[in-house]
Amino acid sequence: MSTRTPPPATGPDTASDAARIHNIGYRNYAGQRLGRAYVRRSLYVQSLRGAFGLGRSAKSKVMPMLLLAVMCLPALIMVAVAVTTKADELPLEYTGYAGALSMVIGLFLAAQAPQTVSRDLRFRTVPLYFSRPIERVDYVLAKYGAMATAMLLLTAFPLIVLYIGALLAKMDFLEQTKQFGQGLVSVAVLSVLYAGIGLVLAATTPRRGFGVAAIIGTLTISFGAVTSVQAIAEANGSAHLVKWFGFFSPFSLIDGVQSAFLGATSAFPGGEGPGAGVGVIYLLVVLALIAGSYAALMRRYAKAGL
Repeated sequence: MSTRTPPPATGPDTASDAARIHNIGYRNYAGQRLGRAYVRRSLYVQSLRGAFGLGRSAKSKVMPMLLLAVMCLPALIMVAVAVTTKADELPLEYTGYAGALSMVIGLFLAAQAPQTVSRDLRFRTVPLYFSRPIERVDYVLAKYGAMATAMLLLTAFPLIVLYIGALLAKMDFLEQTKQFGQGLVSVAVLSVLYAGIGLVLAATTPRRGFGVAAIIGTLTISFGAVTSVQAIAEANGSAHLVKWFGFFSPFSLIDGVQSAFLGATSAFPGGEGPGAGVGVIYLLVVLALIAGSYAALMRRYAKAGL
């Protein structure tokens, strides 16, 4: 297509000529125009793949895949023992598995949450090209959803291994299915809560190393402090206070919810988890933390100019 250069503008038509757009031969886009849902889904998939190092360098795959293997290895060993000895029940409850490997879950969150949000905040770029402006709510939902899904995959895979092993060992189908369902609900709540806390801590600093340290410190120190205080209260005959100290650690909150509503054995000192009444407060605190994490992420990205 030919291009014609207009004559120099003179007189009253100067403004309109300056605003004229010339046809320089670019072809019009004739494909399908996708909406916000496709943008969210694309960013969600890209972020989820990135949490496990997929689509990135081989070095980036080592840590998440190694931690996933570490999460599944004890389940494989327990299944092998149960099948070999023809055991009637698994040596560990489905709802107790994530708690037994809470350190591995914390390391995965500390390694991958900063990778999910720190680089875009620091360099203000993403690996995707959007043909339309992305809304802040779409961005936060995609990142939050991807991190929560990654956490759920990490914690649910071992439970699936345990469930399949229990069926191979010919354990009671209905009982195992019920406990497996309770375990899935437990790790789903844990994943959403941990993802929110991890992303907020990682988003407070664009430096990935600071984000890793903040997440490990928050999870480890809070859990250690709560467990120590609970043990002291139990030893001093104040066992009724143990459940109230559980509000100050993410893992203790999950322990309280699953012991109150999912039939789990509490890991609190003395094994005394909250009842249904206090369990409702535990659940409300968990929901408040999830909602607060989402609000904090929205505010952080608003401050960053998204």
